[in-house]
Amino acid sequence: MFERFTKDARAVVQGAVEQAEGARTVEAEHLLLALLDRGEGRGAHALSALGITGREESVRRALGEARRRAGLSRAEADALAGLGIDVSEIVARVEEVHGTGAMSGDREDRGWWSGRRGFGRGAKEVLEKSLRIALARRDRHIGDEHLLLALTTRPGVPAEVLADHGVTYESVTRVLDGAGRAEAG
Repeated sequence: MFERFTKDARAVVQGAVEQAEGARTVEAEHLLLALLDRGEGRGAHALSALGITGREESVRRALGEARRRAGLSRAEADALAGLGIDVSEIVARVEEVHGTGAMSGDREDRGWWSGRRGFGRGAKEVLEKSLRIALARRDRHIGDEHLLLALTTRPGVPAEVLADHGVTYESVTRVLDGAGRAEAG
C-alpha cells in the first residue's frame, strides 16, 4: 500500500513512527502529531490555511490530556459522566497510586521497548480510510491531505481535537478544492 503514498505522505508516516518513540504501536494520534510537524505538503497547507499554524501547542496539549484519560475522547468521558462515572476522579486516583501518566503509559519506569513498532488499530484505520478517500476523490496517489481528511472522519480523539480547532472534513475539503482560506468550523 505504501507504494501509492506520495513523498509527503510517507514522511508523515515515518514521522508518526518517530512520534511513537517509547510506545509499542503507532496510533492515529501519532499521525496527527507528525502532520503538525510537517511544514510542507497539501495537508500542511490545509492546516495552515485553517489557522492551526501557531496553535500546534494547543493541539498537542489536548492530545496529551486525552492520553492521560487513557485515550478517551471528551465525548466518551461525558457519556461515562452521564452514567455517574467521573473519569477525572479515576485518573487522579490511579495516578495517586501509580504515578502521573499511569493510564497513558507515560510513566518513566515502564521499561524500554526495543521491538519494531507496528501500527495500532486506529492508525491502520486512518491509513485505510486515506486510501478510500483518495479513490473517492479520483486521486492517483495517497497524499498527506488524504491522511488529514481520514483523521477528521474517524471517531475518536484526533478528530475531536481537530474539530475543536476548526479543522473538519468539510473545512479541509474547501481548502483543498481551492476555496482559498476556509472558515474554521
